[in-house]
Amino acid sequence: MALNIGIPKKDREQVARHLSKLLADTYSLYLKTHSFHWNVTGPQFNSLHAMFETQYNELWLAADEVAERIRTLDVFAPGSYSQFAKLSSVKEEPGVPEWKEMVAQLVEGHEIAAATARDTIKAADKAGDEGTADMVTGRLKEHEKTAWMLRSLLK
Repeated sequence: MALNIGIPKKDREQVARHLSKLLADTYSLYLKTHSFHWNVTGPQFNSLHAMFETQYNELWLAADEVAERIRTLDVFAPGSYSQFAKLSSVKEEPGVPEWKEMVAQLVEGHEIAAATARDTIKAADKAGDEGTADMVTGRLKEHEKTAWMLRSLLK
């Protein structure tokens, strides 16, 4: 049965391409945050270990929400490391930086995800996809807030 939610297929596919980038950024940021949770050391260990855990759990749930929105639009969601690597703008960290660099990288990652969210909202608005725009607006606010909270640790 064909999907008939009031958004033409080509528009749904365009929005899904943007959502796929957001999913890749989210998942890449999840992996980085989880790694930093495991590997953080230094005087900020307790607070950062707990903060990173809260953040990676939130990102894990967010990835699922974004992927399910892609499926709601009747497009298959990317789900492999190679697909995410091609789509994500969040840089991978192959090593274990000191805690300030971890925080700085996570600020950058959340700012990247926020920018991707903004682009996705614009595409959703153009397609008349209020459901996606609403969901991604929440994601945008969460990335901006998290970047602010992390950035405050570096002052």
